[in-house]
Amino acid sequence: MSNVGRQLPGAEQVLLPALGGLAGHVVWRAHARVASAIESVLPDNVDVQAYAALVALGDGVPRSQQALAHTVSVSRTTVMRVAAELADQGLVERVRNPHDRRSYLLTRTPEGAIAARTWRRHVDQLEDAIIAGLTPRQRDDLHELLLKVVEPDLAPDTPEALRNGIGFLITRLHHSMRIDFTVALEPIGIEPPHVGIVTALEATGPISQSELARIFAVSGAHMVQLVDELEERGLIERRRLETDRRAQVLHLLPGAEERLAKALPLADAVVAERLGALTPNQSERLLTLLRRLVTAP
Repeated sequence: MSNVGRQLPGAEQVLLPALGGLAGHVVWRAHARVASAIESVLPDNVDVQAYAALVALGDGVPRSQQALAHTVSVSRTTVMRVAAELADQGLVERVRNPHDRRSYLLTRTPEGAIAARTWRRHVDQLEDAIIAGLTPRQRDDLHELLLKVVEPDLAPDTPEALRNGIGFLITRLHHSMRIDFTVALEPIGIEPPHVGIVTALEATGPISQSELARIFAVSGAHMVQLVDELEERGLIERRRLETDRRAQVLHLLPGAEERLAKALPLADAVVAERLGALTPNQSERLLTLLRRLVTAP
């Protein structure tokens, strides 16, 4: 599984075969596509997390910030930020919780209802951008499979508007898999992004940082940071080319492949647990659809 940062808008949608075989990397790339679409489709005044909060509050039930965070599947820190911004805009009302004076209860204002209806058009456009490369049948299949996997982690009061969103479900799956894999990898001293990079270099042989960044569709600066981390762990080395001393290529060092061999079974175990609600054929169908989504123009 790889979690190497946000995908660059407009980046070439390549998927190295060796990485396409890693379920975690495919989920990360799908999540990166969602993040890229959010940046490119949504206007500056539309926050997808704020939209989720307004939708959740549409049932008229006052919620604490903690309860709202659970409903829309985001951190309490994020909900605190979103709630403050929505309150400043007059879209939600915050009052002291009579049962806990340390917390607030949130309700949606009439202006908040108007904003939710207005923003819905932009969120629909976002969803269309995410799944643009899929046929209607493929979209239905992908939604059904994602929901089956993610459902156990969703709050019972998660709004249908969120449950119906492929982008939302991909984000939830990525979040849970990343946490699980990070914990699983702690004993061997590497992190999820490193597994993808070592896998790529094992498949390609020595390549430049810029080429590796292109393969992962992330910025050069972000790839530099990741390569630095791998150098510090003694798994990768930058070497200058004999034919051009200004250019550097990345080489795997002894021990990198051994570390990868230990990491991959851990990744497989995380994937097996997370996709446990699916049959083997359904799991493969899910990953096939996510690969298609990742490589769509």
